[in-house]
Amino acid sequence: MSVSSGTWNGPPPRPGNLRQIAEKIEEATGLRVQIVGGKLVMSPTPRGKHAGVVKRLRRQLEGASLPDGLDVYEVSSIALPDDPDDYVTPDLVVLPLEWEEDDDWLAAPEDAALAVEVISSSEKSRDIRDKADWYAVARVPALLVIDPRKATWALHTRPDNGAYRDVLTGKFGESLPLPEPLRGDVATGDFPVYGDPQRPSGGFTGNSQ
Repeated sequence: MSVSSGTWNGPPPRPGNLRQIAEKIEEATGLRVQIVGGKLVMSPTPRGKHAGVVKRLRRQLEGASLPDGLDVYEVSSIALPDDPDDYVTPDLVVLPLEWEEDDDWLAAPEDAALAVEVISSSEKSRDIRDKADWYAVARVPALLVIDPRKATWALHTRPDNGAYRDVLTGKFGESLPLPEPLRGDVATGDFPVYGDPQRPSGGFTGNSQ
């Protein structure tokens, strides 16, 4: 067990007390804490540009992309099946409206039509890969990773055997096609970029694996 992306001076994390430690860290520091693959991951307070990406994406999803019965939520966590002590809290998640009437704080991964992770400027490549693998293991149908460091996005779909089989990539400024049951495309041209405000130029880049 280890703690990533932050510091903690309290009791050491160990199997059986991770949830308790995560809650205490959140109360003491205000940081967002997740348990990914048995590891405590602390996320720094989001930058303004991070919040700007989340806001712009949420407005578009709410505007015309959602079918009846679904909505977009922040600060809602998803549990790993059969292990409620392993969970993530995406920046945005599309869930059934019934979520608003649920007394639980962990949503079922199969209910998430889309999870969105906006990469922080200090996030490590290993943590990003581990989190993407977590979503695939949990079989969240679609994961959108937006990286304002590089002005890129990646849409992961078709989770199977612990990995996403299809990955569509693009740059800010290129339309992002939403997976079913969502509708339409997302415009990414006004997504903020960390540091240099310039947008990359060039044509669409995509691939399938």
